[in-house]
Amino acid sequence: MELQGANASAASGASLELASLKLAKGQQEQEGKASLQLLESAADVPKAPSSNPALGANVDTFA
Repeated sequence: MELQGANASAASGASLELASLKLAKGQQEQEGKASLQLLESAADVPKAPSSNPALGANVDTFA
């Protein structure tokens, strides 16, 4: 009759694994949302103009 105890233990382990997977999925979704917010906020930052407008205008092709 030990099989019944092992079967119950396997079912309990499966439910714990399912709960763990749900928590991991929720964590991934939160991290994804945070990453998107960070990228969107970085896109709104204007680039600083160069103090020298001629800087980068000429490219030296003979190195």
